Amino acid sequence: MKVHDILRLKGSTLFTVAPDTALQTAVLVMSEHDIGSLVVMDYDRLAGILTFREVIAALARHHGKLDDIKVHSVMNANPLTCNMETEIDEVRRMMLVDHARYLPVIDQKMLMGVISFYDVAKSVVEAQDFENSMLKAYIRDWPEDTEKAPAQ
Repeated sequence: MKVHDILRLKGSTLFTVAPDTALQTAVLVMSEHDIGSLVVMDYDRLAGILTFREVIAALARHHGKLDDIKVHSVMNANPLTCNMETEIDEVRRMMLVDHARYLPVIDQKMLMGVISFYDVAKSVVEAQDFENSMLKAYIRDWPEDTEKAPAQ
């Protein structure tokens, strides 16, 4: 399974913000859409990613206040990325090693989407469920043994 398979199942809705967006505005967008990350785009270039991890750290540093804080000052400016052909096992390894919950998907310098740890887990479970149902169907349709073992 590859990243393009996950994006095809997930859909193409993508939320982005500019680096100079107020952090408070970005938090509202994340809350309204029940998402854990926003891709930060500087025109057509990936500038970084803002996740709830960076938001929580900013809240802690600023004693719960987000006034006058811009996204660029708290975002992860060097997020891990993958491409449409990256194998799902490689994505899982990348996410686990770097504790990344969200990966922007870049194809020929174009942002194609974001996959989350949840998206990866869901796709793995669905693939395993499909495989299990196929194995059960195969076992249920197993042909009778036509050759009898010789008596001893």
